[in-house]
Amino acid sequence: MGLLTAIAPLSIDMYLPAFPSISRNLHTTVSQVTLSLSSFFIGISVGQLLYGPFLERFGRKRPLYVGLLLFSGASVGCALATSVQSLIVLRLIQGLGGCVGMVAARAMVRDLFTTKENAKVFSMLMLVVSVSPIVAPTLGGYITATFGWRYVFAALIVVVLSILVGAYFILPESKGPNITFSLKPIQILRNYTTVLKHPHFLTYAITGAVSYAGLYAYIGGAPYVFMELFKVSVAHFGWIFAFIAAGLISASQVNNILLKRYSSQQIIKVASSCQSIIGTLFICFAMFGWISLPFTIMFSFLFLACQGFIFPNATALALAPFANNAGNASGLIGSIQMTVGASASAMISIFQNHSALPMSVVMTFCAVSALSAFLLGKKYLINDVYDSNFKCQDIEMVADF
Repeated sequence: MGLLTAIAPLSIDMYLPAFPSISRNLHTTVSQVTLSLSSFFIGISVGQLLYGPFLERFGRKRPLYVGLLLFSGASVGCALATSVQSLIVLRLIQGLGGCVGMVAARAMVRDLFTTKENAKVFSMLMLVVSVSPIVAPTLGGYITATFGWRYVFAALIVVVLSILVGAYFILPESKGPNITFSLKPIQILRNYTTVLKHPHFLTYAITGAVSYAGLYAYIGGAPYVFMELFKVSVAHFGWIFAFIAAGLISASQVNNILLKRYSSQQIIKVASSCQSIIGTLFICFAMFGWISLPFTIMFSFLFLACQGFIFPNATALALAPFANNAGNASGLIGSIQMTVGASASAMISIFQNHSALPMSVVMTFCAVSALSAFLLGKKYLINDVYDSNFKCQDIEMVADF
């Protein structure tokens, strides 16, 4: 399940160091290549809404196979792309296929574990996911420097096909097909509306999604800030990216320790507040010209470390009320995350002014907005029955309660 959730981050991080090479080879700009990152986010966002009902109707594994094969086919197209426009479209299709791993893994966690265990399992999955920013940019940089950027997508094909084989032979089916589940558009919309109207889901899904968008603002802005602004080499960019990602990994594992003494809600509040403060300092340094390579690395490291506390807890709490609708809830929360993430990434490209200010502003805006959503939502959750030790068997059980 960890490898399934890592497909999308791996697909992003491996080709980031190749941005300058892609722009030269396809006779375009780095800003235009960044749009292929935004289209990938859009594909992930839309795809998760599609897979949610399929995971309920056909079980967890069969839709998984289809999505991974679609991803592999689109990766072949990316490797053969002759224009930035075709690359943007193919990355969209790649996102539509690759997102199935994220939806299926989240649904399986909700199938198998209690709410408090969910937060711990998501932290462990984040450990696997966070390894990709350490390994992928460095590997992608060396592949680009040695063989060319097209071989980055060839490497992705090999990785995803290997995961597909592992999913077929090793991964158990956590929930079988439900032949009574309707795939009619109106019924699907009703199911999503039921999830979306739940105040508990809405509070934590928005908190986690908007906060997570800060990570994608960093991903979208990092290639320009480090390689163009500070003139860091492709290889060194990979190592810097890896070091910053280590903050995310460390925090997600410390989160497991903190959950023994504190609730998920307490951890989110403190981490989100710290993230907002760090982002504000980042903006001040960028605005007044105090920014440098070491300061940029430090602020990015601390900002993403806070994310390691927010994301697993917010995801676990958002999915807590849905035992019999976990596929739809998983698809919806992922779609919200990636929609906001795509918007944050696109804003970096649109407002680029040849400085680190756009990246710092968008990151901070995401952090402050997430904190505001959490504090506002908590005011409406007067009787929050979904604490860290609560396990809900069905959404209808909440209505009865």
